Amino acid sequence: MAGLTPQTPIPTELKLHRKSGILDITFNDGQAFSFSCEFLRVHSPSAEVRGHSPEQEILQTGKKNVTITHIEPVGRYAIRLDFSDGHNTGLYSWDLLYNYGLNQAAMWQRYLRRLEESGGSRETP
Repeated sequence: MAGLTPQTPIPTELKLHRKSGILDITFNDGQAFSFSCEFLRVHSPSAEVRGHSPEQEILQTGKKNVTITHIEPVGRYAIRLDFSDGHNTGLYSWDLLYNYGLNQAAMWQRYLRRLEESGGSRETP
């Protein structure tokens, strides 16, 4: 998790659309991002997913239908997301979410490429 600075944009609104599985986040600089629950789950900042170095990252499979069941504020700098598959150990700081929003398309393409290369699937087995 990266540290917050005085320049870090802060969310002014978080809205979870349960039917579509989309989390909308609007920041105080006017930027707004929409994240699928699947995207946030497979890019969890937890050590369980990321490991302790880039080589230790664990490819997440079978998360297409995962949902967010609960959003918990963590101080004034982050949220913890509870997912329907039981995962809840990642802290999503404001700067991390902002960075995810700016880089979402490239991150998603990298994930899909890694899935294809590994023979993995987004579908639940």
